[in-house]
Amino acid sequence: MTYDEYRHEVKEGILTEAGNCPVTPLLLMLQGKWKFQILYELFIQDPIRFGELKKNINGITNTMLASSLRELEKDGLVSRMQFNEIPPRVEYSLTEKGQALLPVFYEMTKWGFQYIP
Repeated sequence: MTYDEYRHEVKEGILTEAGNCPVTPLLLMLQGKWKFQILYELFIQDPIRFGELKKNINGITNTMLASSLRELEKDGLVSRMQFNEIPPRVEYSLTEKGQALLPVFYEMTKWGFQYIP
């Protein structure tokens, strides 16, 4: 669907075949204080280790970071790669589904520069 088609069809309401709003599942996946920031960090540096993510996201706790990463992994946006080394090493990266969100972040960035001083 092109942007012009979207602008026309949105006035009539766009629903999935099941009769649901197509945006709601994404909003549910990304809800919470930290998920946008985690994804943004993964756009910057992919793959990235847990400690680097924690260092880059000011104020997040280990528990919240681990929980958010698990949820993003469950939703198919982030993949977790564990290496059998001593000490253990784990890296997180975006899946193809997660990388497909980059244009959404781009549009949000443009909006932010335009409307937020």
